[in-house]
Amino acid sequence: MLVKINSIAVLGVDVVRVTVEVNIASRGFPSFDIVGLPNKSIAESKERIKTAIQNSGIEFPSSKKITVNLAPAGMPKEGTFYDLAIATGIVCASKGIKPPEDSMFFGELSLDGSLRHTKGAFLAALYLEDIGLRSIFLPLNSANEAAVFTGINVYGLSTMGELVSHITGKMQLAPYKNAAIDTRSKHVSTQDSEVVGQEYAKRALEIAAAGGHNVLLIGSPGVGKTMLARMFSGMLAPLTQQESHEVTKIYSVTGKIPPGGSLITARPFRAPHHTVSYAGFIGGGNPIRPGEISLAHRGVLFMDEFTEFHKDIIEALRQPMEEGKVTITRSSMSVELPCRFLLLAACNPCPCGYLWHHKNKCKCSVPDVERYRKKLSGPILDRIDIVCRMRDFELKSPDQNVLSSHDSHGNNSEIKMVIDRIYAAHKIQEKRFDGVGTVLNSEMTNMQVGLHANLSVEAKVLLNRAVESYGLSARSYFKIVKVARTIADLGGAGDIEPPHIAEALQYKTSTL
Repeated sequence: MLVKINSIAVLGVDVVRVTVEVNIASRGFPSFDIVGLPNKSIAESKERIKTAIQNSGIEFPSSKKITVNLAPAGMPKEGTFYDLAIATGIVCASKGIKPPEDSMFFGELSLDGSLRHTKGAFLAALYLEDIGLRSIFLPLNSANEAAVFTGINVYGLSTMGELVSHITGKMQLAPYKNAAIDTRSKHVSTQDSEVVGQEYAKRALEIAAAGGHNVLLIGSPGVGKTMLARMFSGMLAPLTQQESHEVTKIYSVTGKIPPGGSLITARPFRAPHHTVSYAGFIGGGNPIRPGEISLAHRGVLFMDEFTEFHKDIIEALRQPMEEGKVTITRSSMSVELPCRFLLLAACNPCPCGYLWHHKNKCKCSVPDVERYRKKLSGPILDRIDIVCRMRDFELKSPDQNVLSSHDSHGNNSEIKMVIDRIYAAHKIQEKRFDGVGTVLNSEMTNMQVGLHANLSVEAKVLLNRAVESYGLSARSYFKIVKVARTIADLGGAGDIEPPHIAEALQYKTSTL
């Protein structure tokens, strides 16, 4: 008997439909074969599936010739989520049972017949809704991840026996109901009040958080660059529903949603170490998997000690920073991965770190400083919207009062006002770009800049003079306008005025 079961294949963060064809023949030598370009994890599933079926109290047709085909056969398959589909096909074919119509089967089996949490459940449910299937059977620990979609029936299974009882009519399973969980960021340990002084840098980060602009913090050791970066994650507005789906897809396919997890609503904050590999950062491997830039999609990519990253990794940021996606090509396939992130980078002004320090003397030679600066090329710096030079503290200056009067409890009302302004600016942008695919000001195309960033006559004159004086590129011109648009949004202004342009210029004309 031939039985066909619906399943999927994952290519990057995209899904392709796969039909699991199971045929049990009375003639021929007893065997159990899986064809259709399965990888090692699928090939090894034969013993796992056989043992799971037997330990579930179900007879396995060991005396028959079992052939499983994963169609289309020309596409490579990998993953353990085919276990349930293959096992269901074998049980239905051996017992002469018709499997549930318009259903998908997804999950990894244990030897005792129970189902284990399996990565990719969100993608499976999302694809199920897109192609019009009605039901999905998957592990109970993965059901909450899939049940965010209300248009499908999600059946969470603890054991293989529950599925058999359901399809034979002995027991009717009830669809799983999604349980919302708190997905607020767990990495926020630093509050605004913990960073002493640095009001200029805090303002820069407020603008960046409101409009999604890339930032480079430059300063001597100990001025608070890393603390500000950790604080920054707590300033970000929650993900919209569309953004949440985009981020959850990536975290689902990489297995970063824990058992019982659900939709991700907090913006990601990724902070890879500077020793990260190229494939781990950009994405790659076999099969192709998202890297750090994709895990930071719709969130923050924090690159501390920016100049210590390998030059190839820094230069590889060019296309993702502009296009919000990266294409990884192999001989057998090409995969496009989303990576619309906000780059937050931090570095010292020179190798020893004290080039601009008021007291500690810089020990670097001129060639050392030049080599250090060359680690960040012109094209990379041109793609950074806000460059912020952070000053060190002088105890004989007004900073002494800041340090001595620092309240560990902080001014919560000021922090709340900043976050409220950021959230209000996000609402303005959400209304401005409704239905056009753009989310934040930093993502505006040049045409959208002309539509939504109206400059007053005085603002145009000031900007044109700055472009001529500093020799700014066309990209820098538009980035200044986008930052000015965000500054205007934070102040609730309609048109961009000279003060908005002036503030945007001071961040763009700062140098390393």
